[in-house]
Amino acid sequence: MTNDPIPARLAALKTTPTPELKQQWRDLFATEPPPFNRRYLESRLAYRIQELAYGGLKPETIKRLERLGEELDGGDRRKRSIRADRDRPITGTRLLREYQGVEYVVTVTQTGFDWQGGPYQSLSAIARAITDTRWNGWTFFGLKNYRRAA
Repeated sequence: MTNDPIPARLAALKTTPTPELKQQWRDLFATEPPPFNRRYLESRLAYRIQELAYGGLKPETIKRLERLGEELDGGDRRKRSIRADRDRPITGTRLLREYQGVEYVVTVTQTGFDWQGGPYQSLSAIARAITDTRWNGWTFFGLKNYRRAA
């Protein structure tokens, strides 16, 4: 039986207060945490903790990804670092929101969002369908915090 502290550290993320998660982000990534929801922070922190403890991608995998990137951008490294949708969560991200005791899960797709098996162009449309009132979808799903900008 091993005494690996990593599983316990990963499990603790679920109960760690959000301000502490954000501090862990600063410690592990040396950047400010993104304005995404708590579950996003938990999943990225979990990956980073494992990456630092057990190692990251194999060098062959990194080279392959670099080759694929060159095929897409013609070798222009500046283009590679620019995401046209950089304020939008990465495709495949699952957004979770509890509203009136029900948990709602939305998946980010290349063309928009998927909720309950249907495609949506905006998070606001999904928030409206869930609450029957007008919402800014980014705020409803915790991706934008207006109080922080004020």
